[in-house]
Amino acid sequence: MRTLQRTRTELADFLRSRRERLLPEDLGLPSAKRRRTPGLRREEVAALAGVGLTWYTWLEQGREIGVSADFLDNLARVLKFDAAERRHLFLLAHERPPAEPGKTFCTVPSLAARLVEDLAPHAAYIINLRWDVLAYNGPADDMFGFGRHDPRRRNLLWALFTDSELREAFVNWEKQAPAMLASFRRDFAAAREDADARVLVEELERVSPEFKDWWRSQDVHAPCTGSRTIRVDGMPVDFEHTSLTIDGGQHLRLVVYAQKLEPAEG
Repeated sequence: MRTLQRTRTELADFLRSRRERLLPEDLGLPSAKRRRTPGLRREEVAALAGVGLTWYTWLEQGREIGVSADFLDNLARVLKFDAAERRHLFLLAHERPPAEPGKTFCTVPSLAARLVEDLAPHAAYIINLRWDVLAYNGPADDMFGFGRHDPRRRNLLWALFTDSELREAFVNWEKQAPAMLASFRRDFAAAREDADARVLVEELERVSPEFKDWWRSQDVHAPCTGSRTIRVDGMPVDFEHTSLTIDGGQHLRLVVYAQKLEPAEG
């Protein structure tokens, strides 16, 4: 088990290694012909990060001092961290990952799109935080009718509340729809700074009285995983469903529906 002392030591080693890999000119500083140590000096990092040299030295020495999220973000910028390095910095300093803005505009990796196709005969699709359906296979289209919708309107939540055929396909829609909406609220919170997500909610409030009432109830559920009965070719079929994160950076989730297996006789 990682102790706090070990965490501080790891943080010190990490910061020192990242500082030593940079050159003054990387940050727009005048280059020096002679330096006793590689990379930037501590005083240069401290000045660029807006903190005192003594305080930054204590941090890099692994002393037990508190740091704010704003400072860590600023330090990550100064040391030119990529997303993985920034996350690692937060985990070492705060023992929790940084808050990341949720984005709804995403591109599905080609391998993920191929995986969706390969999952047939199980229904599978990929959604973003706004629940736009970005990729789907034939069985998913049979179940949800994604192909009926213009790609610009191919959104699971929109279809759930405006597509009469999909509404009819859900057995006990009045129970399933609010549960799915409560799950969407979790993603909406992550994407709250994204204008497209707010626009979707505002449009649904105008066109669907059920959506408006249930949305204002403020219910929040865990990710949709469990059982659901959906009519396929007019016949009710019991499915198990789950969702898997396939790209955390883009907030993409793969949702899979598999027909329930009959219990073995015995």
